Order: sequence, then structure tokens, then C-alpha cells
Amino acid sequence: MYFLSGWPKRLLCPLESLEQPLRIQTDPQRAFFAVLSPSQLSIWYCRPSVLIVSYKELAKAASQFGPYKEAEWRPDSTMIAVSTANGYILFFEIPSVRDKYLYEPVYPKGSPHLKGTLHYKEEQCAPSLNLEVKKVLDLQASITSLQSTLEDLLVATADGFLHLVHWDGMTNGRKAINLCTVPFSVDLQSSRAGSFLGFEDVYIRDMEYCATLDGFAVVFNDGRVGFITPMSSRFTAEQLHGVWAQDVIDGTCVAVNNKYRLMAFGCANGSVQVYTIDTTTGAMQFSHKLELTPKQYPDIWNKTGPVKLIRWSPDSCVVMVTWECGGLSLWSVFGAQLICTLGGDFAYQSDGAKKDPLKISSMTWGSEGYHLWVIDGISPSNMKPERDASNEARQFGILQFHFIKSALTVNPCMSNQEQVLLQGEDRLYLNCGDATQAQSPRNTSAHSEHKPTRERGPFSDGSLDSQGLSTLLGHRHWHVVQIHSTYLESNWPIRFSAIDKLGQNVAVVGKFGFAHYSLLTKKWKLFGNITQEQNMMVTGGLAWWNDFIVLACYNLNDHQEELRIYLRTSNLDNAFAHITKVQADTLLLSVFRDIVILFRADCSICLYSIERSLNPTASIQVLQEVSMSRYIPHPFLVVSVTLTSVRTETGITLKMPQQACEAESIMLNLAGQLIMLQRDRSGPQIRDKDNNPNQRKHLPFCAPVVLAQSVENVWTTCRINKQKRHLLEALWLSCGGAGMKVWLPLFPRDHRKPHSFLSRRIMLPFHINIYPLAVLFEDALVLGAVNDTVLYDCLYTQTSAREHLEVLFPFSIVERTSQIYLHHILRQLLVRNLGEQALLLAHSCATLPYFPHVLELMLHEVLEEEATSREPIPDPLLPTVAKFITEFPLFLQTVVHCARKTEYALWNYLFAAVGNPKDLFEECLMAQDLDTAASYLIILQNMEVPAVSRQHATLLFNTALEQGKWDLCRHMIRFLKAIGSGETETPPATPTTQEPSSSSGFEFFRHRSISLSQSAENLHSKFNLTKTLSMPSGPSGKRWSKDSDCAENMYIDMMLWRHARRLLEEIKLKDLGCFAAQLGFELIGWLCKERARAARVDDFVFALKKLHKDFLWPFPVIPASSINSPFKNGKYKTAMGEHLLKSQSADTFVNMDMDTGVSNTPRSRSWLGTISSSQREIDTVSSHGPHMQDAFLSPLLSKGDECSIGSATDLTETSSMVDGDWTMVDENFSSLSLTQSELEHLSLELASKGPHKSQVQLRYLLHIFMEAGCLDWCIIIGLILRESSVINQVFSIMQSSDIDGEICQNIKTGLYAVDKWASTDCPGYKPFLNIIKPQIQKLSEIAEEQVQPEAFQPVNPSKVTEQANPRAEESRTSSSHGTNPQSDAGNSGASRHEEDKSKTEDEDSFQEGSYDCVVS
Repeated sequence: MYFLSGWPKRLLCPLESLEQPLRIQTDPQRAFFAVLSPSQLSIWYCRPSVLIVSYKELAKAASQFGPYKEAEWRPDSTMIAVSTANGYILFFEIPSVRDKYLYEPVYPKGSPHLKGTLHYKEEQCAPSLNLEVKKVLDLQASITSLQSTLEDLLVATADGFLHLVHWDGMTNGRKAINLCTVPFSVDLQSSRAGSFLGFEDVYIRDMEYCATLDGFAVVFNDGRVGFITPMSSRFTAEQLHGVWAQDVIDGTCVAVNNKYRLMAFGCANGSVQVYTIDTTTGAMQFSHKLELTPKQYPDIWNKTGPVKLIRWSPDSCVVMVTWECGGLSLWSVFGAQLICTLGGDFAYQSDGAKKDPLKISSMTWGSEGYHLWVIDGISPSNMKPERDASNEARQFGILQFHFIKSALTVNPCMSNQEQVLLQGEDRLYLNCGDATQAQSPRNTSAHSEHKPTRERGPFSDGSLDSQGLSTLLGHRHWHVVQIHSTYLESNWPIRFSAIDKLGQNVAVVGKFGFAHYSLLTKKWKLFGNITQEQNMMVTGGLAWWNDFIVLACYNLNDHQEELRIYLRTSNLDNAFAHITKVQADTLLLSVFRDIVILFRADCSICLYSIERSLNPTASIQVLQEVSMSRYIPHPFLVVSVTLTSVRTETGITLKMPQQACEAESIMLNLAGQLIMLQRDRSGPQIRDKDNNPNQRKHLPFCAPVVLAQSVENVWTTCRINKQKRHLLEALWLSCGGAGMKVWLPLFPRDHRKPHSFLSRRIMLPFHINIYPLAVLFEDALVLGAVNDTVLYDCLYTQTSAREHLEVLFPFSIVERTSQIYLHHILRQLLVRNLGEQALLLAHSCATLPYFPHVLELMLHEVLEEEATSREPIPDPLLPTVAKFITEFPLFLQTVVHCARKTEYALWNYLFAAVGNPKDLFEECLMAQDLDTAASYLIILQNMEVPAVSRQHATLLFNTALEQGKWDLCRHMIRFLKAIGSGETETPPATPTTQEPSSSSGFEFFRHRSISLSQSAENLHSKFNLTKTLSMPSGPSGKRWSKDSDCAENMYIDMMLWRHARRLLEEIKLKDLGCFAAQLGFELIGWLCKERARAARVDDFVFALKKLHKDFLWPFPVIPASSINSPFKNGKYKTAMGEHLLKSQSADTFVNMDMDTGVSNTPRSRSWLGTISSSQREIDTVSSHGPHMQDAFLSPLLSKGDECSIGSATDLTETSSMVDGDWTMVDENFSSLSLTQSELEHLSLELASKGPHKSQVQLRYLLHIFMEAGCLDWCIIIGLILRESSVINQVFSIMQSSDIDGEICQNIKTGLYAVDKWASTDCPGYKPFLNIIKPQIQKLSEIAEEQVQPEAFQPVNPSKVTEQANPRAEESRTSSSHGTNPQSDAGNSGASRHEEDKSKTEDEDSFQEGSYDCVVS
């Protein structure tokens, strides 16, 4: 409602002789304030804050009167009464020197400001005033309290008398009343002879007059409090009667709120008791209490000392309280705490040291509540050395705090309820300036899904149907609109502001006239004619209706109350306004649909219909007048008047749906009491179509009904949404410290006849943690604002001479905030056994993005309350809530999220209500919700024995493997290991991200390098490995470490082997590669074991087809024109094949042998030979890798599309990446003289290649199978890639080594089957098969002798060391298509290579059914 802004300012005093101030008091108009010192009275101007005049008492008189104590202004600001310590009252007159001004603004030349305007001097210049002592009155007793009434000054003295002194006829107007003669009772209905005070020394310590209650709230010196009221107009002892507040015996001070008829009594225990008067009995009725709670302020709540001062704001919406021990606190009218300076940054410095709280001796509110003037308790001795040291004006003990407040405090019209709008003295804060205001599309019939584009508003992107969710949940910054300086200069302060429903236009009202601003054009519109602006004074607020501004004003020229309508788009001029004369002063104005509702000073409500006419403006006509004088004691007590479509439906059940949004009732907030007047539909209904359409609106209103007490704000909407009827037809109330209430409609389900005993509506209370400023009906959110603070004291050194305000106080900022309320309402409905209504409401909101959070919050709050309750709960709510949540598909997630955010001790209570976690886990598996199932594993691990969690983990692990959820698989491996090794005290983190996700892949691969060869321990004996193998590190790598022979690892390995076997049997090579790369599975070692079993190919043709399909690899085709193809006679083979062989320069072999120190073995044209120099190259290239990539790709990129890039890379696949080699290859290219037809065939060959990614993956698999000696798979991949070198290499291995004859036979049979299939179904393979035919024939000539399987030796055992190398160039090519390699200095090129591919794989994993493989 009110929020602190910025730092306070300290006033500088221009006079050396000015004493330290004691009291500060603004005048009734709040244009001046009086500052009282022991012997001085000064008058200051508020804006700018300048000293106008100071009166110093002479020494002789000062000793006679004693020091000054209190000051009180006369209501017309022409006199000040000052009480002194020795019982004197000095009356000062303040004559103004006509047309003389102390300060005038100076404008630069050529400035547009005109000095000749009306009221110019009065508004912008500080007037010259004098102070003269008019009269001195001696009351001969110490004066304890002064209070000004309209004509009189009421003075209480320490001898127990109450003096009534007239401001004018002071001498003969003295009346004294002895308090002992005033009867006091508990209420006014008691007998007249009530008990008297009965003590000689009782006197009034503090008092304040309440105009709307016509009496005085008083605090006596013994701590009792009461209310004294005159029984008639004559103010004599016989006519006074007092009532006690029985519960208060330690009162210290009092302040009165006229608008809400509240009396706030400060108490010695630091709390403030707020009372009102019961209108029927006249007794004092307790309303609420303002006190700090130990929950919020554990250190200070009972150490504040007695309440020192209480001050209500000018608009009566908030109250400021301060204590003897210091500190300020701000509360809303019914007790919601807004600010307190006893905690947080106000109480502690940035280094944690405690500050002294600000002690306040006097305070008063400035104009419109934008400022609070405070006299702090710093002693003047602190100032002296600093004053001597410098000549500047001395610091004065007056601070000015700045506030911004909600527009609802002064202008509670309908259009302000849709948005959060805060107003400061020179700026506005809006929550709708950001690009998410999709509230804007909501027109009056917002149930239509497709809104016209023009109504989408300037900021909506059209994509959000509900209000833009970043408005609701997004950043905390405001859209700040600076009010136009020209308007502000002559019309400060801003009194009202209003925003339209779309949040695109704002209007502000100052002292005279008004101005409006468009957020679209970022421009202000002011009156062109300043005289028109200065002649109108807005009295009843303003509101927006479509493109029109509706306002109630007083015409100063004609002395006439008027209702005016201005069109926003036309110039701001009375010529374009529609003006209607009104009989009485308008106090409040609001707009509902096309009806304007006015509340007037004669306590009547007037309804006008407003419609757009043909000329630029709109026209207005009176619909109905309703007199409320019987029910309203004082018009000033009405806080807000709203027309709504809310009804109780008691008279009739509405048949016609269009009546749902008609003006059905008037809601009137009368001093916190919400009163509803419904239309009376009990009489004959006018249904005739021929009648005047406005006739229906003339239905009379029933007698008023009180709906709620202690109401600060009311929210309602006139929109319709059939899906969310509960929320849109509800009435929302803000009740201060009591939280919020909602008057919710109850609907029969499925249009059944409602139960006769079921009421139509129900009032549900609920608490929220923020102060509500707007309700988003469809989104089930409350928007608000909250004060936050920032410390800057570290910027100032401790040795600085001056105590900076920046050090004493934090910088205050206001942040937007929002809160979900739906779970409170659902819970309240369930408590009242209205589960059916709760279901209807919840289903209508199930599409909200935070609906899962709503269910979780409800479950969590009920669980915490019931499970931690000390007393047994007779009727627990948790089973009901659990049953309710099972109605939603999110049930399983909700329960497990709630459990994991709750302490372990409460789990048994929770699962007793929601069900056994084992059953819930199995439900997750059945629903294929593996991430939630993983969360349940954590629960099971803590609640069950390890065997149970192991069994469930195995289930989940197998399911995750089948579904390819690798992230989850890695977690499950770790989890199973932890169970096995007894590490159950550290449960694994459950994955929160859904697979596949690109980020998790990045994180995972950045810190690990997966070894794709067999682990060192297992292989060392077989392959005589050196220690160059990279051992895996990271989460899954741990399992391959020293304890790999433990039973748990064996158990995990068995599952992994089983899965790999299944993938291989089903010929899912792509999935196998992904599985191995993601989980660090040692594919080569496993394939060696499975060579004759799972890794054996039975049906070559089926395998070939399956690979084509999996890798999106096109079958080769033969063009019609290939009769004389060079491929037929083997020319292709001689041209390209020989070139490929040439490019493998001999020196690279030598270098490699020297580098790695491996004995030279005959390699023939072995594909493994192409590993060549990449070990050396990776080292040399690593520093300038990116440049090398560019150089490497530039000739290829110029050759065309991606297919050609991939294929051209293949041409240089086996060549080195060193610059010299590359130029050699380039020269070879240029020396190839191909004819036109050969080029066509070459391009056809290139085009028949598959995607580059698939090519990289196939080559990777080829390498793996070659390492493992699975030659039949190598043949199939060689066929797909159509690379004769691969086939030749396999054949040469088979010739040079002792190979199992069965394998040879299998390959031979397979190739013949492929040849047969190619002849019939796929002739595109024939050219390639023709090329390798001689090799096949050679193969069949080999003697088929049986060889023992274990006699197989790999071609070159040491080549396992180099397994990382063959794809060095390829990795760079692939990384240029994917992401650049990020390598640590310590990582080998192998892991860098693996990272490239794994990242690429993660990016597109499973979207197109492809992945990138990794090699290390």
C-alpha cells in the first residue's frame, strides 16, 4: 500500500541561532510545517523545504513561560497555538504579506514556462509570512495535551481539567470541565450514573478528536483509555459521557483514523490496540492489534519499549508507529505490516555490526502521504565540532522520508484493480510496461479464444493467451513513468492516478486539471489552454472507459459540480469534452462496463449510462439514483463504491446467460464494512422485447447486507470465462492482517439441480505473504509489491567526519512480487467437505503452468501442519488431500517432490496417506515416467532394506537402457554401486532434466574421457599394453577402477552385456554405438569375446538393409546413361583407388614407427595403417586447431552442398592433415584429368552418399569392429561405404593371419548372397561388387583348414594404443559441422575427438534417429 523509496533527506538550517527542534507539525492543508524548539517557533514551506519565518522568545519572557512544549494549527492555517511548560498558551497569528514571495523559480531564456498563468505565484513560490503573538493565556497548571477542533481548541491540564478555548473570543470563551464529574461506563446503554473516575490526580495524558465519531479518544495518566463523547451539541460537563476500554491498562498515546472510525492506542508493552465504537451500544469494540511477532523479529519483538508516537497518513490508509527505544514501523489500516526498521539492513551494517535504532521525538505526514517529516533524537553536541570546522549550513535534526503508494489508496476504481499502479510525488510505477502484457487481449468478452489483433496491446507477442507469464513470474522491475514537469510545477502534488484495462494509458490528477500519458507513443498530453486546466478541480477521482477518461470535478468558474468525459485521442480541451452537471459534490467514481457509478456527498449513489456518440466524444444519461443516507452516517466514511455482477441468486435462478455479466449489485466499503445492495428481482420481471432496453436496469435495489468486516480493498471483474467461472465470478477481499478472503460461487456439477441446503456462495479466508495490490483472476495469482533494501555503507570509510545518511540508512527500493493462492482455496474447500467444488475449480486451472506447484504446496502445507502437531488431530485432512491429488495425472510427481522437500521424519506419515512407495514406484514404471521413478528410488533407499532398493533399481536400470535414457543409466550405475559398497548414506542425485538434453551431454563429456578399449587390467596380459590408455574419470568412470572385480560391478556388467547382446542380435548398430559412447561400455573387449556368438552376422543381406535404414544411407543407383561407364571397365578403380594409395605418403609410416616405437610389421594396404601420424599431428595441431580446420575445409566448402563436403573429405580421409600433405593432395586433384562424363559419374557417386554424420558413425563402428576382429561386420560396413580399400584390408587380414575357417566361409557365403540380391533387387551395388570380385575369388582359393579359435591374433597388438588416431581429420571435419572441440591442456587428442562427437550426438540425439559416435 505504502512503500519507502530511496534514502531519507536531512534538512539544512540556514540560521546559526536555530535551536535543536523538539516538535514538528504540518498545517491542515500540509503546505507548511511548524518546527518547535525550546524557545523558538519556525514556519517552513513544504515544497521546496525552505524556512520562511522564525520567532525567538526573549529571555525574560522565556523564563516566565518556560520552554515550548506542543504546537497546534488552527484548521484554516491562520493561527498556531503553542503550549509552554509553565501552563501558558501562546496564540500566534500568521498574517501573509500580500503578493510578496520569498522564493521564486528562475527559468532560462526561451523557456516555455509562462509566468502569467492563474495561481502561478501561489503554486510555485514560497509566500512571505509573519509571526505575531496575538494572545497569551495562563491556565495555571501544566498542559498535557492540545487538540484543535473546528472552532475551538481543547486543552487538557495536569490538574484534571479539560479547557475549551475559542480561537476567536479567547477571553470569554473559556470553559473548564472537571474530569471527575464526567461519568464513565462500559457502554452508553448503562445508566447515566456511571462510575466516575474517582481519583483526585487523574488527568488526560494524550487525546485526539475524531470528527466522524464526534468525540475524543483519550489516554489517562494511569494507562487507562477511553472515549468521551458529547451527548448533545452543548459541550458541558453534564453533557459529556465516557466509555472505557476494559482491556487496556497501559496506554501511552492515541491516534484517530477518521475514515475508518478507528482509535489506535499505543501501549507500554510495545503493541498498538485498535478500537472502534459499536454503533448499537456505543461501547468500545476491539478491532485488531498491531504488534511485532517473535517469528519475524526474534531479537527485538519484546524489547521495543512503550509505543512513543502513532500517526495516520492523510488518506487514512496506513499508520506509522514508533517506540521509545527507536525504530519506525508502517502498518495498513487493518494491521498488515508493510515496513519495520528494527530488522534487516535497517538494523545491521553490511559487516554485521548492529546499528543504533533511529529514535524519533516527533513526526508528521506531508502532503498526500508522499513524505514523512521526522525529528530524530541525535543530540546537538554531536554537531558542534563539525559546525566549527566548516562554514556550511549546519545539519538540522529533521529527516524527510519518501514514500510511494498504491493508486488504490485514493482512487479505488475498477480499472486500477486490473494492474499494479503505484504513484510517487513525481512519477508512476507500472507493472505493465514489459513485453508480456498479454492481459491486454482480454476484452469484455474474453472467453473467445481468438482475439482481434488490435486489442492485443502494444507489448503482447500474441503467443500467450493467458496473461503473459513473465509478468506474473518474471523480473521484479517496474516500468517508471516520469510525470511531465510542466504539469507538475503548477499542480503538485499528484492526488489521483488511473490506468486503463489494457495497461497502455495512464492519467494523473494534481491540484488542478489532469494530464494523460500513452505507453505506446511515450508522450504526455496536457491542456493546451492553461486557464481551462486551472479552472477545474477533480474531486471524486477518475477512471478509464475504453478510450475515454471519465472524471468528476468542480468548475471553479461556474461554482458547479460536473461529470466530464474526455477522448484520449483528441486534443485535451473542453471543446472535445462531454460535460454533465451534477447536483452534489462527487466523492467517488467508478466505471463498470458501460455504467458510471458516482457516490456523492449527500450519501446518494447515481448510475449513468455512457455510450459512444457519433461526434468524437461520448454521451451520458442518468439511469438511476439510490439514496443511502439511512445507512451511511457520514459520507466521508465510504472507502469505495463498485458496481459488480456478483449476486447471491437468492431471489431467482438466472435463466438467461447474458444476465451473468450485468450490473447486479453495488458493493460499498463503509469504513471497512463491506455492504452489498442487490437488485430486487422478486417483483414482476420485464421480459418484453419492445420495452426500452434500459428499462431492465431500473430494477430497485434490496436492503443492504453486510458481507465482511475489516475490508481494505475489493477486487471483482466483469469478464466471462465459462471454463473458469469459479475464479471470475468470485469476489476478492483484502483484510489487512487477517489476510485475504474470497467469496466463491458454488456451482452444481453437470448442470444437476443444486442441493437445497447448499448455499450459492461461500466466504473462504486465507493468508498470503505479500500485500495484495491486484488479483489476476484467470491466472489464480495475486500481484503485489514489497520493500527491499540495499546497503551502501561500505562505500564510506569509518573515519569520515560526517555520519552520512547513506551509512545510517539502507537504500530502499520497491520490487514487484506475486503469489499463488489457489492451493489455499482448494484446501479450504476440502476442509468444508466441498471436494466436488474443489475438483471443478482445480480442473478449470489444470492448464496453468504452475498447477503442479499448487498441488505440491497444498500437500506440503497440510503435511507439515499435521505431522508436526503436538495434539492428536481428530479429523486429519491429509488423507483427503492425498485422495484429491490422485485425481490428477501429476499425482506421482507431486508426492515424490513433496517428500524430497520434506524432512525424513515426516515420510512415514505422508506415505501412510498416499500409499506405499514401492507401489508408487511400480506405477511410475508402468506409466514410463522414469525420472519420477528415480526419485522414488531415493525414498525406497531410505525407507527399505538395501535388497529392496537394489531390486527396484535393477528394474529401473533395465527400463532406462531400453529407452535410451543415458543420463539416468549413468545415475543408476552409480546408485547400484553405492548400494553394493555400503555407501547408502550418500544417496545419488536424481536427474531433474529430461533426456535427451543437450546441456547434460556437454557437462558430462567435458570432464571425462571414455576409453573404448578394454580396461588395462584385463588386457595387459593379452595385448602387452603400454600405459598410454586413458582411464575413464567422472561419474561412470569410477566403476572401471580397482574394485572392478567386486560382485556389484560384475552384476552391473552382466546387465550391460545383456543389453549389448540384444542390440547386436537385433542389428541395432546405431543404438549400440550410442550405448557404448554414453555409458563408457568397453565395446572392443566385449566384441572380442562375442566374435563367434552375438557378433557373428548370419544374414548379410538383412544386415545390409537394416544398416541402410538405420543410418539413413541411400541405396546406390545406376543411371540410365551408364552403358559406357568408366566404372564398368575398372577405370574408376585405377583412377581414384590408385590416387588414394599414393596419397598415403611413405614417410608418415616411418614417422609413426619412430614415434611410437613399435616394431615394423607388414601392413599391406591395411586400413589400420592409415592411423599414420595422427599422434604427432594432434600435438602439433592442438594449439592452432581452429585455423587448421578453416584451412582444411576451405577448398571443400567451395565445392557445393553438404553431401559433397562429406564425400570430398572421404577422398582425403587417409591423407595427413599437415600442410605439405594437403597441398600434395590438392596437386593430385588438379592433375586428375577427368572428362565431362566421368565428372557426372563422380558427382553421382558423391550424391549417393548418406549424411555426413552417419558416415562418421559408420567409420567409427568400422574401426571398432576391425579392432575386435569382427571381420564380417567390417565387410558389411565396407559394402555400405563402398570402399574397396576396406574390403581389401579385411581380405588381406584373412590371408595373412590364421583365421577361423568358419569365419571365412561365413563371409564368402554372405558376399555371394549379397551378390545374388544385388543382381535381382539392387543393381546399384553391382559396379562395386565387380571391383572386389577378384578378391572374393582369391578368398575362395584359400585352403579351408580348421583353426582353433584362440589361435586368432590381432594384426598388430600394439595398434590398440593408436586406436584414437585414425579419425583425426574426420573429427575435425565433424566438429566443424557440430561444435568446436573444447580441450583441456592435459587431455589427449583422443578425448578431444570423443567430445566433439559426443556433443554433436547430444545435440540431435534421437530427434532424427541419429547420433554421433565417440572414440578415445
